[in-house]
Amino acid sequence: MNYELQKDNLAERLLELATECGAEAAEVYQSRSQSRPVFFEANRLKQLESSQTEGTALRLWRDGRPGLAVAYGSVAPEALVGSALALSELNEPEPIELGSNSQTIYPNVGQPIAVEQLIGWGKEAIAQIRDAFPEVLVSAEWDCEMETTRLVNSLGLDCHYTDTTLSCYLSAEWVRGDDFLSVSDGQTQRDRLQPEEVVRQILQRLAWAKENVAPSTGRIPVLFTSKAADMLWGTVQAALNGKRVLEKASPWAERIGQSVMVKALTIYQDPEAGPFSCPFDDEGTPTQHRVFIQNGVLQNFYCDRTTGRQLGTTTTGNGFRPGLGSYPTPGLFNLLIEPGTKSLSDLINLLDDGLIVDQMLGGGGSISGDFSINIDLGYRVKNGQIIGRVKDTMVAGNIYTALKQLVALGSDADWNGSCYTPSLILEGLSVTGRA
Repeated sequence: MNYELQKDNLAERLLELATECGAEAAEVYQSRSQSRPVFFEANRLKQLESSQTEGTALRLWRDGRPGLAVAYGSVAPEALVGSALALSELNEPEPIELGSNSQTIYPNVGQPIAVEQLIGWGKEAIAQIRDAFPEVLVSAEWDCEMETTRLVNSLGLDCHYTDTTLSCYLSAEWVRGDDFLSVSDGQTQRDRLQPEEVVRQILQRLAWAKENVAPSTGRIPVLFTSKAADMLWGTVQAALNGKRVLEKASPWAERIGQSVMVKALTIYQDPEAGPFSCPFDDEGTPTQHRVFIQNGVLQNFYCDRTTGRQLGTTTTGNGFRPGLGSYPTPGLFNLLIEPGTKSLSDLINLLDDGLIVDQMLGGGGSISGDFSINIDLGYRVKNGQIIGRVKDTMVAGNIYTALKQLVALGSDADWNGSCYTPSLILEGLSVTGRA
C-alpha cells in the first residue's frame, strides 16, 4: 500500500494542475486503509468482511483564499482542482499554513495478523467465558487494519507511513429473569493482542455482578476503573486545546505555570507510545513528546500551525483533521496519565463505603467540567470488599474540582481508545440512586 501511494503520481499531478491554475500553494493528503473484521454473535462466528477505503483531499490557496475539495475512490484530477478553486472563491484570504522541505519516509508500524488467527482467538475467548458462565451470550469483533497516509505539498514536503492496528472487542450478555447485564471490554495493539487479558477482565466483572445491591448515596468516594476514567480526561483535553485558549473558553487560559490539579498527576503525549503512535500530524509537522501537566502544574497547550501563530508561539505537531474534508485543527493523537503505585485491589481496599464505576451511559463533561452520568456497570464496596452490582445509580460533579480531590492513583494503566489511564479514586462527587 505504501508503494501504491508513492507510485500512482496522483498527488504530484494535483499539485501541478493547481499551480497551472494560479494557486500559489497547494497540499494533497491521501489515506488508504484496508481492514478484515471478524464478527461473532451469540457465541458463534457470524461473518467475515474485507473493506478498503481510499480518500484524497486537496487544499490550495489562490489569491490567498483557501479551498478544500475531497474525493473518495478514483479521482479525476481536473475535477478535484476545479472544485477546490470554486470553493476558494467563497472564502476570505488567510495566511498560507504549510510545512516545507521535508521528504521523510517513516518506518512501517505494527504487524498484520492472518484472519485465521483472529478467528482462533475469538473462538478461544468465547469458550473460556462460557466455561465459567454457560448462560452468557458472547458477541465479539476482531480486526486487523492497515492504513497508509501520505502528505505532499508545493513547498517540498513529502512524508508518508503505514501503520497496522489490531483490535478486539468482547461483549457478554447475561439475562437473569427480568435483570439484564452487559459486560464489555476490548483491546487495541500494534503487534499482538492479549485476548486472555480481555477474558480475565470480563470474567472478573461477571463475578462481581452476581448479586445486585443498593448503592450508597451522598458524597462518597468513587473509584473509576481504567476503562471508565477516560471520561474525566476528555474535559482535560478540551482545556489543553490551544483553540479553546484563544477563544477564552478554557478555564486554564491564563494559568500556565500554575497548579491546576493535585501533585500526583502528570499528563503528557508520546509520539512513539501505544497503538495510536503517530510520526507526523496532518500538516506534516513531526509529532513531539510533550508534557502538559507536570506534578499538577500546567506546562503547555497543544496547537496546530494556525492556532500556534495566533497564540504567538508555534505548532506543537498537533494539527489533525477531524475528517478528510476538514481543515486541520488542534487535536491529540494520544494522551498518557502517569500511573501511580497501587493495584486495583489496593484501591478497592482503601474504600470503607464507596462506589466503583466501570461502564457508563451518556457522555462525559463539557469544557465547563460539569457532568452527570448514569452508571451502566458499577459496584458497591463495603469495608474494602465488592459486595455486588448497583443499578439505577448516577454520579455527578465537576471534573476540575474532583481532580483536586484525588485520593489515590492506580498502577493499572491501560489504553482506552487513545487515552492511557490508570484507575483512580476521587472525592467530591455526588452519588444518587434507588435503594
